[in-house]
Amino acid sequence: MFGLPIPIIGLLIAVFVLVFLVLRTRVHAFIAMLIASAIAGLVGGMSVNDTLGAITKGFGGTLGGIGIVIGLGVMMGSVLEVSGAAEKMAYSFIKFLGKKKEEWALAITGYIVSIPIFVDSAFVILYPVAKALAKNGKRSLLTLGVALAGGLVVTHHTVPPTPGPLGVAGLFDVDLGAMLLVGMALAVLPVVGIVLYAKWLDKKYPTFNQEVFTQEELKQKYDDYIESREKKDLPSLTLSLTPIVLPIVLIFIKAILDLMWKGTPQAESGIYQFFAFVGHPMIALAISVLVAVYTLLPKVDKNTTALHLEEGVKSAGIILLVTGAGGALGAVLRESGAGAQLAEQVANLPISPILIPFIVSTLVRFIQGSGTVAMITAASISAPILAQIPGVNMLLAAQAATMGSLFFGYFNDSLFWVVNRMMGINDVKKQMIVWSIPTTIAWAIGGSLVILANLVWGNDGSLLDLIFPLGVLAAIMLYVNGQNKKLQ
Repeated sequence: MFGLPIPIIGLLIAVFVLVFLVLRTRVHAFIAMLIASAIAGLVGGMSVNDTLGAITKGFGGTLGGIGIVIGLGVMMGSVLEVSGAAEKMAYSFIKFLGKKKEEWALAITGYIVSIPIFVDSAFVILYPVAKALAKNGKRSLLTLGVALAGGLVVTHHTVPPTPGPLGVAGLFDVDLGAMLLVGMALAVLPVVGIVLYAKWLDKKYPTFNQEVFTQEELKQKYDDYIESREKKDLPSLTLSLTPIVLPIVLIFIKAILDLMWKGTPQAESGIYQFFAFVGHPMIALAISVLVAVYTLLPKVDKNTTALHLEEGVKSAGIILLVTGAGGALGAVLRESGAGAQLAEQVANLPISPILIPFIVSTLVRFIQGSGTVAMITAASISAPILAQIPGVNMLLAAQAATMGSLFFGYFNDSLFWVVNRMMGINDVKKQMIVWSIPTTIAWAIGGSLVILANLVWGNDGSLLDLIFPLGVLAAIMLYVNGQNKKLQ
C-alpha cells in the first residue's frame, strides 16, 4: 500500500477503525482502543501471541505506574466535594479580592479546585456561587459563569492528579512531580485568556445577562452571600487548601532535592531519603487523603467516610480502563516497529515532532469530544514515535497532548452542556460562543506556550510551529466577529 512498511499500514488501519468505532457506533472508547491495538499488531505483522502479550503488558505496565495515584486523587476530590471545602475556597477568594474582581476569584477557585475534583461536578457545586454574585454590566452572570468554568477546565486537562494528565504522564514515562508543576505553570495564561474573553463577552453581548439588579440590590445580594457563607458550617480555608497544597509541596521538595543531590553523596542522607519517599506522588497523595479525611470530615463515621471514598473511585473506573487501553496500544506500536518507522518519517516533516501529540489530541478531541480520551489516544500513538527521535523533550510532549485536548468543546463534550444549560443558554450559536470559543482560546494559548518552551528546553523547536495554534485561533476570532451583529 503506497510503499509503506507493514507496521505503519497496521497503525493507519487501526487508527481509522478506532475513529470510526468511537464516532459512528455505540462501542465504548475502551473497547475501541483494545480493538485498535489488536488490529495494529496483527495487521502490522505480529503473531497472535505477541499481540496479546503486548496488549497485556502495556495495559498492566501503564496502570501499574499511575493507577494507584489516580485512585488516591479521586478519593481526595470526593472528600473536598462533600465537605464543602470547594465552596469555602470560592467564598474566601471572593471576600479577599473584593466586590469588583469576582470573575478572577472564581477563576482562581476553579484553577485550584479542579486539580482533584472532576470538572463537571465542580462546576455544578460552584455555579450557585457565581449566580449569587451575578451583577449587571461588567459583573454579569455570563462573565462569572464562563470565568469559573475556564478556571476549572484548564487545570482539569493539564494538571495531575486529574486522571487524564496522570495517564499521559505514565504513557510518556515522565516524572509526575514535574508534570504537576509544569502543568500548573502552563495553565495560568490560558485561564487568564478565558477570563479576559469572559469580560469581553459581557461588553459585546449584554443581552446574555440572565438577571438585572439595581445597585442596592447588588450590594444586598453580595452582603447576603457573604453572610450566608459565614453562617454555614464550612471548614476553614487553611483546612480546605491543605489536602491540595500538601502533596504539591512534598512533590516540589522532592523535585528540588533530585536536581541538587541525585547522583551525589548527599543522596544517601536521611533527609533526601525521607523526602524521596513522602514526595513520591503515590505517598504524597495517600498522606493527603488521610489529612483530608481527618480534618475535613472529623465527625463523619467510618462507614459514611468509606462510602464517600468509594464513590470517588467509582467515577475513575472507566478512566483507568481507557488509560490502560492507551498503554496497550502504545506497547503494540513499540513492539511492532511502527513507532520506530514512523519516527523516521516524522523527523523529515517540516514541523517539530512535539506538534504530533498536540495535533493528534486536537483532532481526536474535535471528533469525539472527551478530553481524557483525546489526550490518552494522542499519548499512546505519539509516545512510541517520539521516544525514537533524539532531542525530544518528553515532558513538553506530554503537555502538548494535554493542551491539544482543550480544543473547541462543543456538542459531544459533557461540560459544554453543563455550562450552557446551567446558564440557561439554548441558542446553538450562542452556546458555541459562550463555551466552544473560550476553550479554543485556552487551547491556542496553551499550545503556543508549549511551543515556546520547546524553543528553550527542546532541540527541535521552530517559530513556524506557532502558525498552527495562532492561525486556528485567528480564524475562530474572525468567526466570532462575524457573528457579532447577528447576535445583538
